[in-house]
Amino acid sequence: MYRVLLVEDEDIIRRGLLFAVDWLRSDCVVVGEAVDGADGLQKIAELMPDIVITDVKMPYLDGLEMLEQSRGSGYEAIILSGYDEFSYAKKAISLDVAEYLLKPVDFEALYETLERAKERLRQRADLKKLTQTRSEGLPERLLHPETARVGKYTGKLLRRIRSHYAEKLSLRDLGDEYGVSEAYLHKCFKQDTNYTFNDFLNRYRIMRAVELLKAGEKKVYEVGACVGFQDYKYFTLVFKKYVGCAPGKFRAQQYEAGADET
Repeated sequence: MYRVLLVEDEDIIRRGLLFAVDWLRSDCVVVGEAVDGADGLQKIAELMPDIVITDVKMPYLDGLEMLEQSRGSGYEAIILSGYDEFSYAKKAISLDVAEYLLKPVDFEALYETLERAKERLRQRADLKKLTQTRSEGLPERLLHPETARVGKYTGKLLRRIRSHYAEKLSLRDLGDEYGVSEAYLHKCFKQDTNYTFNDFLNRYRIMRAVELLKAGEKKVYEVGACVGFQDYKYFTLVFKKYVGCAPGKFRAQQYEAGADET
């Protein structure tokens, strides 16, 4: 259920929204009401709503000032505005508010607006989950082979991946270099890490790709080449496998998340 806070100084409108809207239809529940922007700020901090529906002009603190002071709280905002306040409500654009409705509120329009707000919340949650995984959660100990408690050859392979992940790496070539068989290297690496060599290498490359995409300095196809994928289509395929979306979409979601936080 999505948690909704209503911020409206006109009691009849606030009560109308509370009792006349079928919140369950939109998988929502009203967790609180506020009678002005100052009250709204306090309720946002206390209740941590997913969606805030607010009037523009209110005593003590208007809706836009309330939104500005509570930016970064992670909610989606929906602004209610009278016809004579419409131009004033356009200031909401600078606060990254994507939705505002004219009074009197059309309930079907409100339901549609709630669905769009929920979709943005889902996208934000997905992005947060992706950026916290560090490429499907490679164990921290394996990212530091100099201190990892692994066998001789696994340590060599981990160090090679860390320093040469952007180059072509194969167990066959490395086995020839180390004087052991490809099968033996595969067995040692799998035993020590629970990953196959290629799986670990791809995860490490995608972890580095995520870092480059978040930095935003290189084009998406350049990122793939920088981490060892010369074929952009293959890079996209591997990125989607581990991260859950294409690298271009990941970057776009990063920009959206950055805009929400500023």
